[in-house]
Amino acid sequence: MYELSLTLSLQMTTNSLSDTFGRAHNYLRISLTDACNLRCLYCMPDEKVISTPAPKLMQADEIEGIARVFQSLGVNKIRLTGGEPLVRKDAADIMKRLSNLPVELTISTNAVLVDRFIDCFKQSGIKSVNVSLDTLNAEEFFAITRRGDFKRIMENIDLLLAHQFKVKVNMVVMKGINENSVIDFVKWTRDNPLDIRFIEFMPFAGNAWERDKVFSYAEMLELISRDFEIVKLEDSHHDTAKKYQVSGYSGTFAFITTITEPFCGTCNRLRLTADGKMKNCLFSSTETDLLKPWRAGEDIIPLILSSVKDKKQERGGRFDFENIENRSMIRIGG
Repeated sequence: MYELSLTLSLQMTTNSLSDTFGRAHNYLRISLTDACNLRCLYCMPDEKVISTPAPKLMQADEIEGIARVFQSLGVNKIRLTGGEPLVRKDAADIMKRLSNLPVELTISTNAVLVDRFIDCFKQSGIKSVNVSLDTLNAEEFFAITRRGDFKRIMENIDLLLAHQFKVKVNMVVMKGINENSVIDFVKWTRDNPLDIRFIEFMPFAGNAWERDKVFSYAEMLELISRDFEIVKLEDSHHDTAKKYQVSGYSGTFAFITTITEPFCGTCNRLRLTADGKMKNCLFSSTETDLLKPWRAGEDIIPLILSSVKDKKQERGGRFDFENIENRSMIRIGG
């Protein structure tokens, strides 16, 4: 199974994951689970949502094997996502397995359980951690997440910084809900070497998205510019975020502008859902099952390459966000 796929892939070019628009893909996001210990409005709106049963999820050895195939095709960066990846019982084992691959390994988390995994992160070579946090107000946090873990998350962010991890904090900005917290996040970067990333509210199944709820990049930038002297930083070729800094501050902030200014032209990302489906775009309405053929001992390389070739030029070929056909965010992987 894996040996066949690897033998075939080693006969290919250094990066075989190029689509019809000339984009080479070297970054794979792997969801470990669609379970989560928070209930964020924009991600898991239904309190009664049922997580995928464990036997239908990719198992640790399957994640490792499939990841090796992607690596052999040119992937050199892997991010673990969820749901909340750290709620998975074998999360530590998966991180240690993937640390044996010649890739940059990173993780996205809500940080509720980070204190239990600091040593594992270090042993697995993880140096950068993305933390999802949408407000710096405890009451507002409870309203958004329907959970009371704000203090613990803040302590764990401090813990990550104390252990010299690069920390990015992702804030989904929703008009009428938390846009007033944008300034607080910018102030947070004064004495802390954080990278804050403000994300435009995106549509997914069940999250009650409306265009009027989008607090745009332009609106955020104008709001911040009223109170701060800011400078534009240089963005790397594959960056999804437009980076800025307040003059003299320790940290930075950036904007992920999926709705108003999509950055699809330089996209280098592929996704693997927790149940082993490959998505060539976050907004793609189609997906390719890799887990079933993998378990049957079949070569998955043709499936991977076909999915990459089918990738649309922009936002999964969607031009109408009002009638979205997709999984919920938690079932895709953040």
